[in-house]
Amino acid sequence: MSLSINDVYKVARLARLGMTEQEAQTAHAQLLNIFGLIAEMQAVDTTGIAPMPHAQDITQRLRKDVVTEPNQRELFQAAAPQIKNGLYLVPQVIE
Repeated sequence: MSLSINDVYKVARLARLGMTEQEAQTAHAQLLNIFGLIAEMQAVDTTGIAPMPHAQDITQRLRKDVVTEPNQRELFQAAAPQIKNGLYLVPQVIE
């Protein structure tokens, strides 16, 4: 992919970045290096290689999905000023 210095200025303007000429030249060189690395990676033949879900071959330990706390809804709602159908009623704050 080709990238001109004008493209760098355009992206900087869209990102609301003020860049000096030296900063734009540096960013241009860095972006060209990044694009070069991307081109190298795209040139690698990956046929027959399955995609990896993660860079490391790890699995996440999961706990059992079981209830650990008793249902205390009635107790908590007993202190509420207004309840309807098991829901807390609050004053309207947005019209």
